[in-house]
Amino acid sequence: MGYVKDTVQRQFGHVAFNYSVSPVHAAGVDLDLMLSAVELTDTQRVLDAGCGAGHASFAFAPHVAQVIAYDLTQNMLEQVNRLALDKNIHNIEAKVGDVENLPFEDASFDLVVSRLSAHHWPHPQAALAEFARVLKPNGYFVLSDTVSPSDPVLDTFLQTVELLRDVSHVRDHTVMQWTTLLSNTGFVSEVIHNWEIPLEFQSWVDRIATPEPNIAMIKMLFDQAPHEVRNVMNVQLDHSFNIQAALFRARKN
Repeated sequence: MGYVKDTVQRQFGHVAFNYSVSPVHAAGVDLDLMLSAVELTDTQRVLDAGCGAGHASFAFAPHVAQVIAYDLTQNMLEQVNRLALDKNIHNIEAKVGDVENLPFEDASFDLVVSRLSAHHWPHPQAALAEFARVLKPNGYFVLSDTVSPSDPVLDTFLQTVELLRDVSHVRDHTVMQWTTLLSNTGFVSEVIHNWEIPLEFQSWVDRIATPEPNIAMIKMLFDQAPHEVRNVMNVQLDHSFNIQAALFRARKN
């Protein structure tokens, strides 16, 4: 499975409940925007790739026939099942697996969605190829994820603090990098929304159980960061900051 994927399972396995109640994940402007990105019908089958605690699955489930909530971490899927029962949602099936190797037939989904997961994928091109394979002709992939600034200084800084906070982090791609990846996989894509996610520092590190030495290093980096970094990331006295995000709509050619 590889080091990164093993690390993802270890990291998220013991903090899965935190993500079920995290305001950053349970809410957000992008959930409604994802729903309005494509026309939804009660006959559609949707794959939520890297579903985490299932918040995107819960958003789509009332509007479609079935949602497959798919994630690498079994403990996350237990949160999906728990929350689905609490919400009285019965058309979500939780399934464990790797987004880079989907166990589904060709052209078996009308829509693939992914939210706040793709920055953990070690081979995003492989995942996109799998999404293209399982999508029906002219099907859509809707991606919502954090993105990195194109400026090299800002990009380096963001990737560093992300990795210190969570060793399973692979990369926040830039908008241009995602656009290129999608194009290379045969998708025609567009960015339909950009926004900033405010991250309260203490809950950000508590959510993934960041070790104390790493927390100290992140704080030091923020304290010593160049003015341009502090300004763009809106770094506060308590080290809270903003991270950029983007929502992509990609149609299979």
